[in-house]
Amino acid sequence: MSQLSWLASFERYLISERQLSPYSVRNYLYEINRASKIIFTHDELTENDDSWLAVSREQLQAVLAKLHRQGLSPRSLSLCLSSLKQFFEFLVREQVINANPAKNLNAPKQAKPLPKNMDLDAVTHLLDIDASDPLSKRDKAIMELFYSSGLRLAELASLDIHDIDFQQHEVKVMGKGSKQRIVPVGKIALSALQTWLDSRAEMPSAEAGDALFISQQGKRLSHRSIQLRMNKWGQEQALSAKVHPHKLRHSFATHMLESSADLRAVQELLGHANLSTTQIYTSLDFQHLAKVYDGAHPRAKKAKGK
Repeated sequence: MSQLSWLASFERYLISERQLSPYSVRNYLYEINRASKIIFTHDELTENDDSWLAVSREQLQAVLAKLHRQGLSPRSLSLCLSSLKQFFEFLVREQVINANPAKNLNAPKQAKPLPKNMDLDAVTHLLDIDASDPLSKRDKAIMELFYSSGLRLAELASLDIHDIDFQQHEVKVMGKGSKQRIVPVGKIALSALQTWLDSRAEMPSAEAGDALFISQQGKRLSHRSIQLRMNKWGQEQALSAKVHPHKLRHSFATHMLESSADLRAVQELLGHANLSTTQIYTSLDFQHLAKVYDGAHPRAKKAKGK
């Protein structure tokens, strides 16, 4: 089968068996054709050309290197490599090549986008709501707890009433990998939680059991419902940026780091397995970092009177 026929066969495979969208199929084929113009010296592909079957790992590495020099972003390079891997995996599946030459290639790492936080004034404004009805009391308790303890959405949604320890000012959280941790809860959040629980006791909750946060229908509040309610409050409070659970989690982490500069403690509070994950949250401005450095490093302290 010719090179052109292999590409056509791959296209049919993506459409019929993988059931990818036309947009995704177009992207795959575009990347493969872009690579072919670098690998092969001829401009026209002929019907008897099986050049793809002899492509080496080194040739594919050269493709990525050239595209990188041309200024392609890590995201675009990753898409190109993914397309090539899928194409050669298809050729292995068709038993026309023995091994995928792109299998062990790696694209440059994409920079992780820094989560955006809310400043203290914005958080204070968001949480300054008139909690006069059961739903607003529930929503205020949710947002206060997010900001007080830096919980993930899944962690907060899965909480039961007995997970809150009002005496010890703590919440017991089941985090990623079924790892349990105990996180402090501030007095304002505890007060909001108690106000909500007083209203919750008057709502139907047979289907929810001991769920801490429930809907009007008496069911455990879903992730999507929490997201929608927070977005609603962000709009009602006329905040410029969209409000969502992770934004309050990031705000918690950022404000804790700005006040304490204790990355290890914040790692524990957030439930991160690796310190490198917590470092994503260290969006501290340089002046703050310089102040911490000057105050902490033995050889950075400025001499008095100078």
